[in-house]
Amino acid sequence: MTTMAAPAPATLPTTGEYKTGIWSWLTTVDHKRIGILYLVTALFFFVWGGLEAAIIRAQLAGPNMGLVTAQQYNQLFTMHGTTMVFLVIMPLSSAFFNFLIPLQIGARDVAFPRLNAFSYWVFLAGGIVVTLPILFGMAPDGGWFGYAPLTTKAYSSGYNIDYWVLGLQILGVASLAAAFNFITTIINMRAPGMVLMRMPVFTWMSFVVQFLVILAFPVITAALVFLLFDRFFGTNFYTVAAGADPLLWQHLFWVFGHPEVYILILPAFGLVSEVLPTFSRKPLFGYPVIVYSGILIGALGFGVWAHHMFSVGMGPIADSVFSVTTMLIAIPTGVKILNWVSTMWGGQIRFTTSMMFAIALVAMFTVGGISGIMHSSAPADLQQTDSYFVVAHFHYVLVGGAVLGIMAGVYYYFPKLTGRMLDETLGKWHFWTFVIGTNLTFFPMHMSGLYGMPRRIYTYDAGQGWEMYNLLSSIGVIFQAIGMTIFFVNFIRSWKKGAIAGNNPWGAPTLEWAIPSPVPDYNFAHIPVVTSRYPLWDQKAGDLVKSEAETTTGGRLKTAAELGIPMPFPTILPLVAAVFMTAMLCGLLFIHAGNLPLALGIMITCGLGLAFTLIKWLTSPLE
Repeated sequence: MTTMAAPAPATLPTTGEYKTGIWSWLTTVDHKRIGILYLVTALFFFVWGGLEAAIIRAQLAGPNMGLVTAQQYNQLFTMHGTTMVFLVIMPLSSAFFNFLIPLQIGARDVAFPRLNAFSYWVFLAGGIVVTLPILFGMAPDGGWFGYAPLTTKAYSSGYNIDYWVLGLQILGVASLAAAFNFITTIINMRAPGMVLMRMPVFTWMSFVVQFLVILAFPVITAALVFLLFDRFFGTNFYTVAAGADPLLWQHLFWVFGHPEVYILILPAFGLVSEVLPTFSRKPLFGYPVIVYSGILIGALGFGVWAHHMFSVGMGPIADSVFSVTTMLIAIPTGVKILNWVSTMWGGQIRFTTSMMFAIALVAMFTVGGISGIMHSSAPADLQQTDSYFVVAHFHYVLVGGAVLGIMAGVYYYFPKLTGRMLDETLGKWHFWTFVIGTNLTFFPMHMSGLYGMPRRIYTYDAGQGWEMYNLLSSIGVIFQAIGMTIFFVNFIRSWKKGAIAGNNPWGAPTLEWAIPSPVPDYNFAHIPVVTSRYPLWDQKAGDLVKSEAETTTGGRLKTAAELGIPMPFPTILPLVAAVFMTAMLCGLLFIHAGNLPLALGIMITCGLGLAFTLIKWLTSPLE
């Protein structure tokens, strides 16, 4: 088995094709640029959500603290959860979907480039609608789970929940648009020889995630539509006095909410499954089992939602069924842990920053998985539910799992994204401070939860045995903040001044490493023919990519026009459509204000604008 690692050139390759300036970013339909937009936007929201978490932990560092009021605290923990789930981890995964999927399957672009751009602008609009109200003291304040009937107008009469409902509806449109696009891309645009069982694991996990999105998001959409009608039009979907079932929201939300956990974690599993073989210098152990276990996790994920509801009194039969299904879903997850450890066993391990984050995921997600199995027992869950023990479990899964996996991916793919290397010394400082901080923050929460500390309280009295654990958790956030500060310094500095990377600095085996870094707008000058699962290890590079003499001229890469490759036209239409759609939905806020004529005027005007934009979109040439 041979490896290919191109020597680093003195300068970055360029096609001279990309235009610069703000307008080029507003009109781009290039999947790589859209991936960068997702990445930068999600990292901004990461800072925002981190600041919210820091204030929360400062408030809870000691008993009877008065940094924020109860109402401000409600807004903080609601926005922290909403931000980290919908505006950080999901779009960070989307950044990798956009950037990597076409490269890994040997395609020049996604199936629907304009729909891809539309999904990003809708995501940005939804993030603004949810986030901006916090600057005016009107942020959502009903928890990221938004339990009805507490979120109905009778109990939450302000605008706070309105922004949350509208923002999540908008974000759902973005997720669904992207999911249909990526499913079509993976099914129809694979390179010759790229059969399903030769696809990289990241693309496989992304494929599973897209199906989870199109099956789970309609459920939360229905739940939000019911809540929207209750709040704006006086219906009674969640009004208990009118005969509504108070558990309807919980069932609808968690039918979405538990698959959402796998929507968040499976992309990180995919990234780790790319990193571990490269830095272990051996193929992934049990590739088919990794793939099938990911599919099984996706399927079983829809059958465990009610383990979030053991305390509502569903009865022994329902409790038993959901206990068993929750235990079963641990099997394919445990299989992945076994395969990752077996991949490293006997390998020639290189402890790069990316590899260290990947190994940390294996360890920390195991901790979160073990505490999750504890929650599968209904009697145990009755003691732990709504305590800080559950907070610890959830964060070990999403921070110790999703965030660490994404960080492994950032360090691994930064050279392909920018053509430059992230600084490894700073990277290791980032790793140690962040991982130590993460464990210091969340492990003591197991103890404070077992000692009875409930979730979502903004203060507590002394003498209950929680003080030390809360102080440790708050100190841990300082370490996390230091680690992320080091990361951002490294990220910004390396983008312009990092060492030149070359095509394949890691000696990695998959298709994306066979082309220049940064990637030209057309990705592949010649569509490769794939004959194995690890083409750069099992085939000669020349079998995949035609000789450099055919694709370069005058010391630079040829442009798409010079190579005769048709490329999609940049267009502002996806951005305009996203603005009209968002404004149309936000017109509902004027109904809350009692101004029905203005609301109808805004919604009709923006609806017509959206219709005309879509007509223009569908009738204008693509290339």
